[in-house]
Amino acid sequence: MDMTRSGTDTDLRPRFAALLEQHRGIVLKVARGYCRHPEDRLDLIQEISVQAWAAFEDFDPARARFSTWLYRLALNVAISQWRRQQHRQRHHAPLDDALPAATADERAPPEQRHALHQLEVAIHALPPLDRALMLLHLDDHDHRQIAEVLGISVANVSTRLHRLRQQLRTRLNPTD
Repeated sequence: MDMTRSGTDTDLRPRFAALLEQHRGIVLKVARGYCRHPEDRLDLIQEISVQAWAAFEDFDPARARFSTWLYRLALNVAISQWRRQQHRQRHHAPLDDALPAATADERAPPEQRHALHQLEVAIHALPPLDRALMLLHLDDHDHRQIAEVLGISVANVSTRLHRLRQQLRTRLNPTD
């Protein structure tokens, strides 16, 4: 990460690092208060540090103590991150929760339900990019749309879909 914004950064960087180290307890306390998992805490600590560095140039010791400024900033970052996580949890169901619903059509013949379930299990076992590609394909997105969503070329979509179809065919019909 390039931390240089101007010629004064060489003066700000050691001062910022010393203040952040002196008040790291604030950052750790906020991270512990908002994150259960150690990995999430580390992410939040890093995000707080990055945001504090980005705003440090505007810090005015005449208006607030560094500890007060850092605490406010850390809480704002933590609350923003928590809100994003809550939004994701409310609006995105895990794939595992969606799988039984697709096989729940009791009107379909047992053989069809079994075949659909096998296909879902096979798709779920794919690597994440291939799984996303296959699900988009099964939702009738064209190659251009899939390429746009996944950030790959249309040619790559065509090649991957061809290989995935062959792979799934072999997995689902091992005698063919």
